[in-house]
Amino acid sequence: MRSLYIVLGVLALAPVCVVAALIATGTVDDKSLGMMLNLMTGADGPTADESTLAKRYQVPDGFQISLYTSDLPRARFLRFTPGGDLLVSRPHEGDIVLLEKDINGDGRPDGTRVLLTDLQRPLGIDIHDNWLYIAESDRISKIRFDSERGQTSGELLTVVPNLTDDGNHWSKTLRIGPDEKIYLSQGSTCNICEEEDARRATMMRFELDGSKGEIIATGLRNSVGFDWAHWDQALYATDNGRDLLGDDTPPCELNLIQPGKFYGWPYFYGDNIADPDMAADPQAAERSPTQPVHPFRAHNAPLGITFLDGSELPEDYNRSALVALHGSWNRSSLDGYKVVSLHWTPTGIEERDFLTGFLQEEGVSGRPVDVAQAQDGSIYISDDYAGAIYRVTHQPDGESSAVPVLQTTSRLDEKPPQWLANADLPAMASSGKMLYRRLGCRGCHEEGQNPSRLDALSTRLGYSATIDALAYPQAPMPAFPLSNNERRELAVYLLWNPESAD
Repeated sequence: MRSLYIVLGVLALAPVCVVAALIATGTVDDKSLGMMLNLMTGADGPTADESTLAKRYQVPDGFQISLYTSDLPRARFLRFTPGGDLLVSRPHEGDIVLLEKDINGDGRPDGTRVLLTDLQRPLGIDIHDNWLYIAESDRISKIRFDSERGQTSGELLTVVPNLTDDGNHWSKTLRIGPDEKIYLSQGSTCNICEEEDARRATMMRFELDGSKGEIIATGLRNSVGFDWAHWDQALYATDNGRDLLGDDTPPCELNLIQPGKFYGWPYFYGDNIADPDMAADPQAAERSPTQPVHPFRAHNAPLGITFLDGSELPEDYNRSALVALHGSWNRSSLDGYKVVSLHWTPTGIEERDFLTGFLQEEGVSGRPVDVAQAQDGSIYISDDYAGAIYRVTHQPDGESSAVPVLQTTSRLDEKPPQWLANADLPAMASSGKMLYRRLGCRGCHEEGQNPSRLDALSTRLGYSATIDALAYPQAPMPAFPLSNNERRELAVYLLWNPESAD
């Protein structure tokens, strides 16, 4: 009976011959069986609660973890809206859920509702220019989206049709890049093979209307997560290594994605080691494999990656990213099941534990999938096994975690904030002016019959209060996805008077 359950759980993940091999070697144990049944059949996973968090989970000193929601079975990818709501894709449910922004400050979403349903296994989601883009398993689609109200309107439109979704890695990840183009990753159909569809196991790029599709990187077995480093706009993608070469081979990867590069699969793995199950690369004369910039432990299954705005975090998070390690399913002893931080240092990329405790002797209590950072700097992590979203905040000793409540009376700075002393105010004011125009602030503050003018703002609010107002806006002002530095730039533009400068 146990073998029958294993076959049912693994059949969609690997060929029958692979299933037989896993059973024969004892690679699949009872812990793996439970996770497979949860993934493939929807069987209940563990329950996330505050008691489990307190007993099991650890984050670095100065950080705190809480349970944002515990009732989202098989929650996968995350994306914050400009209005501060959190979107969650659930490919196995065929829907996208909206978690309403926590305005009342109780640490939970103010509401949960299904935004879209009857989708074809949606995973990647992103928002651009009032459109919600969705990577379904067989197409890219989009629909009009009002971020202030958190509502869609009109029909769901096909942007890129006829994507193949057969085989093992059918999910698609989508992001809108800094160049305002659609980036799409799609995994391989198999563990190790030559693909019939040249678009599989690649990174692609399209115009926003779906035109001019091109493959920009190949040899990516299953790059589920990717993001751009904010300091140089370089594109990095996680990649899951192949199975059935032993517990510790091959490593999973972080790759620096560059147009025209080949990243090895299926002919090479790791540091360009030839795969024993494949013949020589038939295109060896035209290309050579590109080595990963960072290895993860074998079978740790890195999925979502998010580069952090480290302006409110410790200094060593200024150039960092968080990666969700989903964890092994075919290893004799389980490994992974945590979130790690990657730190770009002068000597290379350093990996550290960030959120741990999902894997213990008594079993697995969760599987991290994706990471998203809110406008206020807090970090959200999805868990598709426990059906939960966790919230991690940074609170140095002595600081309150309460969300500031803005007062209607004057709030001038008692003393200038420390960052102002060494700031390049003309440059910040210039950047703030561009932000002011790009965000359309003139529409409310300068135009119309009764504009809410900001001419005398400096007589009412200081820098700290203005930055708070941008971080936690009161209706009808929308919540813009701004970094802390961008909020400072806007504050300088609105408050700084060059004529009064020394």
